[in-house]
Amino acid sequence: MKIQGTLMAAILLCGGVVMNAQAGDAEAGKAKAAVCAACHGADGKAMIPTYPNLKGQNEAYLVEALKAYRAKNRTGGQAMIMQGQAAALTDDDIANIAAFYSKL
Repeated sequence: MKIQGTLMAAILLCGGVVMNAQAGDAEAGKAKAAVCAACHGADGKAMIPTYPNLKGQNEAYLVEALKAYRAKNRTGGQAMIMQGQAAALTDDDIANIAAFYSKL
């Protein structure tokens, strides 16, 4: 049981390091997210009911979602639009956009 506890602590610690490494620059994300405002609203609150609000969304979730769209692993709904939008984003762009919306 002690080994499992130690292993779990190590996994959580490594996960925290990975999460911190993903932290983006919210100011850079604000500039990059200008195109996102057309569907998700200038303040991250979508005016169209079928589009998600991004304001205050979990940063890690946004990173993973954008990477999944970019890799075309996420389908359904507005995936075709999002795949096209995410295709040109770098990992830094994604981290920055996620940081911007998570801090709104």
